[in-house]
Amino acid sequence: MDALFQQLSAVLLALWWPFCRTLGMLSAAPVIGENLAPITVRVLLALALAVVMMPIAAPLATIEPLSVQAVLVTAEQALIGLTLGLAFHLVMAVVAVLGFTASSQMGLSMAVMNDPMTGMSSDVISSMLYVLSIFVFFAIDGHLVLTGVLGESFRAWPVGGGLPLLTMQSLAFNVAWVFAAAMLLAVPVVFSALVVQLGFGFLNRVAPALNLFSLGFSVIILFGLFMLGYLARTLPEHYVRLVHRVLDWLQVAMR
Repeated sequence: MDALFQQLSAVLLALWWPFCRTLGMLSAAPVIGENLAPITVRVLLALALAVVMMPIAAPLATIEPLSVQAVLVTAEQALIGLTLGLAFHLVMAVVAVLGFTASSQMGLSMAVMNDPMTGMSSDVISSMLYVLSIFVFFAIDGHLVLTGVLGESFRAWPVGGGLPLLTMQSLAFNVAWVFAAAMLLAVPVVFSALVVQLGFGFLNRVAPALNLFSLGFSVIILFGLFMLGYLARTLPEHYVRLVHRVLDWLQVAMR
């Protein structure tokens, strides 16, 4: 009986480390980590992936189950998983910032609705672009990419090998990249709104009795929707490029 209990505890302990890292990654990953996916589904999916990752997730040394070292290793695996999930979530953050910037320039930031995926209120343009990015995420097999990165992380950062502090630091520095990428994508909408506003400003100086500002609001929305339609056609290609950038960064960090 004691031998069976020791064998069972060893199997459960070997399953626990990949489960903590996988659950941490899925909690911060795009789409799967949102409120759209129930917590029970997320936990079951993490358990299934942990069983698959068991052969490559062996710890570097023997770890006692009920010890301070086990608690520290558990926190370590959760932090590594959160780092991997947040790295891919940066691409979704670019799309969210892009939608907010475009809607504020078009004058549609007042059209706010409750977003069921994040549980917060967001503008309509951001929600539309977010749904489009979800379709692109599954179209490029983003869930398989996440699984592949998770498997490579166990080879690069084995259980009990310590935290990748340089990777976490570079992840924090890449937050500025989110705003830069979003502003570059929003340049067509911002420029078209600026041109229309400047044009109606000159016309209002020439003929102030026409009250062109009331007409300018509608024209800005029309120009913004036209540029937004052009941007929506090219957004999948930009999304793939952003994902490739994240993968390149992770590849350099895992060396």
